[in-house]
Amino acid sequence: MAETPAPGASPHTERPSLAAPSRIPAPHTPGDWPIAAAMLQFPPHAADGTPVEELGPDEWRRLLQPVVDEGFTHLELATSWLPLGDLDAARLTALREVLADARLAVPGVGVVRRSVAHPGRGEENLAFSHRTLDAAAALGADVVCLGLHDALSARQRRALWFWTVPGDDVPPRTDPEVRALAVHRFRELARHAAEVGVELSLELYENTFLGGGDEAVRFLDDIAHEAVGLNPDLGNLLRVQGPVDTWEYLVSVTAPRANYWHVKNYSRVEDPATGTVLTHPTSLELGVIDYRAAVRYAIAHGFSGTFVVEHYGGDGLSVGATNAAYLRRVLPRAH
Repeated sequence: MAETPAPGASPHTERPSLAAPSRIPAPHTPGDWPIAAAMLQFPPHAADGTPVEELGPDEWRRLLQPVVDEGFTHLELATSWLPLGDLDAARLTALREVLADARLAVPGVGVVRRSVAHPGRGEENLAFSHRTLDAAAALGADVVCLGLHDALSARQRRALWFWTVPGDDVPPRTDPEVRALAVHRFRELARHAAEVGVELSLELYENTFLGGGDEAVRFLDDIAHEAVGLNPDLGNLLRVQGPVDTWEYLVSVTAPRANYWHVKNYSRVEDPATGTVLTHPTSLELGVIDYRAAVRYAIAHGFSGTFVVEHYGGDGLSVGATNAAYLRRVLPRAH
C-alpha cells in the first residue's frame, strides 16, 4: 500500500482509470434511486425575520412546497434551515406530519457548519450533533452528514463566492491533538448513531482533516467504526482556487468508502504560467467532473446511498432538479 501523503503535500496529479463494467449490479433502478433536494438556498428565517424553528407547521409546509413543485420526493433536511437538535418532541412530531403531508422522505439530515473540533464551539457542536442524531432517527432518516467546517466568516458572507475568501483561523491540519480529539468525538457519535439505527457520513471539505482523498480515508480508518462512511463531496475540493487532487483520483480513493453523496460541479480555468485558478458553479453535466463516470465507478464499487443534488448561486433548487434528471439518465439500468 502506498504511503499516505501528509496534509499539505503536493496534490495528486494522476488520473486513474474509472472504467466500470458495462453490466453493473445496482440496488435501485434509475427511477427509484433516492435523489434528494438540498437546502442551500433556504434561509433560516421567514420573510418577516422569524426563525424557521419558531414558525408553525402550516408555514413549514408552505416553505417546502417549492421542493415538491420541482418534482422531488426526497429532501435532505439541513440544520442551517431548521436546527432539528433543538426541537422538542411535539415540534418534531409536527415536522414529521408536515413531511408526510408533502410526501417528502428524509433519507439524510445535514448538520451544517457545526464542527466538533472547533476550538471555541466544539463541545457545544458535539452536544447538538448528539441531539440531532436522536431527532434524525425519530424522522426515519438513514444518515446524518457531518463535517469539520464551521461558520463562514464575515468576509466570506460578503463575497460572491465564499470559497474565494479565507475563513477565520482554525486549528492547523497538522495539529495532532486537535485531530485526535476530532477522531474521538466522531467515534463517540458513531456509537450513538449505531444505537439509534443511523449511519454517519463525513463530508470532504477543504482545509480540514477531510480536505483530501487520502487524508479523508485515513481519518475514517482512524475512527474505525462501521457506522461511519464518507460523503465524497468532490465539488468542495474542486472549487478551490489553487492546486487540488484530480477529480479522478478523488473518486478512486473515496467512492469505495462512500455511504452518502453531495453532488455538485464546477468549471475550472487554470493558467499554469501564472498559477491563476478560477472556479464557478455549474450543472453536473457541464463541469470538470464527469459524473457519468464517477457514479458508475462508485456503484460498481458498492455505493448504494442517497445522492443530494446541490448548487450554489441562482435558483439552486431548479438546477438541482435538472441535476436529478441528469443523474437518472446516467445511473446504471437493470439488464
